[in-house]
Amino acid sequence: MQPSGKQLSTTQRAVHLLREMIFRGDLAAGSDHLESELAVRLEMSRTPIREAALTLESQGLLELRPRKGVRILPVSPDDMEEIYDVLTELECLAARRAAEANYSRHDLKALAAAIENMEHALEIKDLENWAKSDDLFHRELVRLGQNSRAFSVFEMMNDQVRRARSVTLFMRPLPVQSNEDHRQLYEAIAKGDATRAVEIHRDHRQNAKHMMLDLLSKHRLNSV
Repeated sequence: MQPSGKQLSTTQRAVHLLREMIFRGDLAAGSDHLESELAVRLEMSRTPIREAALTLESQGLLELRPRKGVRILPVSPDDMEEIYDVLTELECLAARRAAEANYSRHDLKALAAAIENMEHALEIKDLENWAKSDDLFHRELVRLGQNSRAFSVFEMMNDQVRRARSVTLFMRPLPVQSNEDHRQLYEAIAKGDATRAVEIHRDHRQNAKHMMLDLLSKHRLNSV
């Protein structure tokens, strides 16, 4: 998602554009690209491309190779299983801390808005907007956990999930149960029930992991 507010620097814009190209599959997993090629495609100089590549390398999306440009890093099913396990623990920690923080429903308005947007998107079968709202829900959940280091790790891990989901989004069943899980989690946090919040979210993330791995196996996707 593109940052809002003040105008982006050229490097920030390059980071945003390259990330979106990776998630859309325009820069496919395992593909190689010269910095000069990317500069032409984005109509900017090589310097911001190089700086953006360094940022994306730190996020695990690509690898910088001397004199060979960048390689878009693939994510295997084994990688995805590990990523989901890490995300499960991070988000369950956030769910617990959010429930223990005694937030008012006003404090949770961004979480509620994401759920409403997901439900509306599902009604009109707009899976792309559903996925965007789902991302917002998970980011807001981790933000509410008030652990900046956990949030940084979450951002990096979640990028990998976004890549896999962009490939499998239209292969999966409609995420009706996912929306219900998010609604139940919201209510548990609003009521301050930390144990229930963790229970709901752990089941949700584990179910999401199994579904993702099943899709990757069924469609013989050895990397995304």
